[in-house]
Amino acid sequence: MNDTPRGIRIRPGSFADAPAVLDMLDSAVVWMNARGNTEQWGTTPYSQRPGGAARVERYTTENAPYIAESGRTPVGALVLDSGPSPEMPIAPAGEPERYVRLLVSDRRYAGRGIGAALLAHAVEETRRAGVGLLRVDCWAGGGGELVAFYERNGFIPTDRFLSGAWPGQVLARRVG
Repeated sequence: MNDTPRGIRIRPGSFADAPAVLDMLDSAVVWMNARGNTEQWGTTPYSQRPGGAARVERYTTENAPYIAESGRTPVGALVLDSGPSPEMPIAPAGEPERYVRLLVSDRRYAGRGIGAALLAHAVEETRRAGVGLLRVDCWAGGGGELVAFYERNGFIPTDRFLSGAWPGQVLARRVG
């Protein structure tokens, strides 16, 4: 566990955190839809999508999940893996890497730097593992706001891709 300068504590996650992560994903869909963004994650709550709950359970059992807490309340989640999802049209890096499979924060705590703190934690975990590359992919639509968020956090855009009609961007950050 560690304490960030913003009072957000980050700890390893587990299967017991799956319901909280699912709630964060559901609230993110509502928040995005309220802002007019129905393209990034659609309009169906994540918990009601076919396979949505099972995917979150896999994230917490088969990957490296981390939970950001304010007090004892989960306010964000990060999932690291050793490469991109095989379901996405993204090539492996060709070298050891850590890959951000999920980054989500509870929108009730927006503006507190939760996402940035979790990404900083991902950098430290990547470094600790002796790996020199951290990558992430994200939605590239909506004027590129999400891509800009990752750029502000030290990532550099590399490859663009389409998953069906969904425009995506891979970003990378060297860790060393």
